[in-house]
Amino acid sequence: MTSPIGLTAGCRDALHHLRQTREINTVVLRFAETPGVLAPELEGNLTHDELVSALPADQARLVVHELSFATPQGARRHELLLVLWMPADAEAQEETYTAGYTFLKQHLPDVHVHLTARRQDQLEYRRLVALAG
Repeated sequence: MTSPIGLTAGCRDALHHLRQTREINTVVLRFAETPGVLAPELEGNLTHDELVSALPADQARLVVHELSFATPQGARRHELLLVLWMPADAEAQEETYTAGYTFLKQHLPDVHVHLTARRQDQLEYRRLVALAG
């Protein structure tokens, strides 16, 4: 994808709710009908299982998720994750979603944990905690 990536107003609002007001913990993004524009598909307070279940088996998505966990010392932590969900059946979407992923890494400098997941087991909770911790 050579065209610049943009965000719908709804996408900007959803990311603001997640990062600033903390009204939600998850935003799932997809490309809108307008080429190169990301739009929110889902925003809400999702458990880890709900997040994994919300991802389509055959289509790519971008996810910004606040992972909550406890450190080995018992302290509560919250880390923002940026996930490129790229299942095998979505291979045709890889270039487009990789461009969106690269854009979001630059647009969201406070997100320090980035990962690409091609299978649900790559989103296993303990693995995400290990990456965040």
